[in-house]
Amino acid sequence: MIVVTGATGNVGRPLTQALVEAGEQVTTVSRHAAEVPEGVRHVVADLADPASLEPVLGGAKALFLLLSGDLHAVGADPADVIGRAVASGVRRVVLLSSLGVATRPFGPTRIALRELEDVLRESGADWAILRPGGFMSNALWWAESVRAQRVVAAPFGDVGVPIIDPADIAEVAAACLLDDRHTGGVYELTGQEVVTPRQQAEALARALGEDVRFHELTRAEAHAGMTQLMPGELADDTLDILGAPTEAELRVSPDVQKILGRAPRTFADWAARNVAAFR
Repeated sequence: MIVVTGATGNVGRPLTQALVEAGEQVTTVSRHAAEVPEGVRHVVADLADPASLEPVLGGAKALFLLLSGDLHAVGADPADVIGRAVASGVRRVVLLSSLGVATRPFGPTRIALRELEDVLRESGADWAILRPGGFMSNALWWAESVRAQRVVAAPFGDVGVPIIDPADIAEVAAACLLDDRHTGGVYELTGQEVVTPRQQAEALARALGEDVRFHELTRAEAHAGMTQLMPGELADDTLDILGAPTEAELRVSPDVQKILGRAPRTFADWAARNVAAFR
């Protein structure tokens, strides 16, 4: 049995489906009740309270660990999740980390993720670490304005990074959970090309078959909106990357191709698949 945390998210959902299609028994975990594929067990638990996971981990052979906000919750001890998993007999852990651990290693979030990566390496379990860059699904932030006004509003309109489709992250995670050849791998996951916000707006327009206008926000305007959804520190970090990506953040990684045997999906692929959210 494989345990998937973050089951309601953009990676957890397609990962669960991929594992089911591979014939695996899957238990999904999230903070709230969720619809899951037929035959999948779902458990409500909070990763900020590792003890709540113990009933889930018993009998599991592998764990996909996605912490998100649980990394910084009051009283959270994410290393304890790994310790309890190994103590429960989990033999393999795949951790969703961040490309920023390598490209901008000194922020508090990335320091915490680096420390968690080190805990996993020393845990005694087989492991793989995934370090994705920006997610294509962040474009869903624009869904409301595109539906209402056919406008994408974003900062740094002509500065891009090689964003990745969460479905590709999910497929890589499934491969790492199921295939021993990926044990001990640290994989940087990006899309196949640098894509700017303006180009994303154009791709959404093509998917919709209608004009979508691009409106460039100032950094201050973007920060004000982002801090309604995330801590100020994370908003600043994100804007630093979006506005002035480093050479390492612009690099297109070969790792998706290496693991899946195909090129990463394009943003146009993602837009076509998710166009209903923007109609």
